Amino acid sequence: MKAVAVPKKKPGKLFNDAKWAWVMLLPNILGFFMFMLIPVAATFVLSFTKYDMLTKPKFIGLKNYIDMVHDPIVWQVTGNTIMYTVMTVPVGMSLSLLLAVALDQKIGLKRFYRAAFFLPSITSMVVISIVWQWIYNPEFGLLNFGLSILGLPTGKWLTSASTSLVSIAIVGIWKRLGYDMIIFLSGLQGISTTYYEAAKLDGASKTQQFRYITVPMLKPTTFFVFIMAIINSFQVFDQVMLMTTGGPGRSSSVLVHYLYQNAFQYFKLGYACSIAYLLFAIVMIITAINLKMEKNMREIY
Repeated sequence: MKAVAVPKKKPGKLFNDAKWAWVMLLPNILGFFMFMLIPVAATFVLSFTKYDMLTKPKFIGLKNYIDMVHDPIVWQVTGNTIMYTVMTVPVGMSLSLLLAVALDQKIGLKRFYRAAFFLPSITSMVVISIVWQWIYNPEFGLLNFGLSILGLPTGKWLTSASTSLVSIAIVGIWKRLGYDMIIFLSGLQGISTTYYEAAKLDGASKTQQFRYITVPMLKPTTFFVFIMAIINSFQVFDQVMLMTTGGPGRSSSVLVHYLYQNAFQYFKLGYACSIAYLLFAIVMIITAINLKMEKNMREIY
């Protein structure tokens, strides 16, 4: 049997292929430098300065970071951000998982329901905020109207310090629900049906199948959704700015909102950059935990 000769590429051909590969990559590389690397480096440098965007930046060393540590508002908005995360991540993940399991069954109009639940996740937060402001309106809002029909007490949901952050968290859960549902659906469809068939033969109920098959097999997917939801929750800003502007007081203000205020309302850009690096540090810690846990997950699966 004769060996088949594999034609070798000419050096000029290899050079042309590499050249065109770099040409195709160039827009992404330039975009990374212009919109990611340079802004991150500039933010780091500005965090050591006093800068109001009108005068020349003045180097002040670690003063911004020292002021940030002693700023009670920073700790308050950080606490609000953590509270928002605690409210949105577990509830949102649980609801999206249950919804994904329900829509993975053989039911009518399954595609319609999937599209309907996914729609809010691709809708502008401006539109969503306007809709929910109407729902929460204390005078003619849908929520108070429904509560009054049931004989339950109504409230000023966005203007009360005790309910403003919870109200915003509900909006965050509602918007992200469809996105997480799609991720869980893709994970569910990767589970072999033979596991469920064997469980049925052993007499396992639907609840037992969910507990002992679905949940363990979805651990990598659940972990991914968990990390992405936490990072997303620490970056919450739009609905806070649009619905409450951080009020009343600072009961619904979060880290990104306070960063925005310092940069574009108080014109303390250097101090805002130091807050940005506080947020960056938190996200990096979460990412490091993510990488560590992901490594352990790969060893298991």
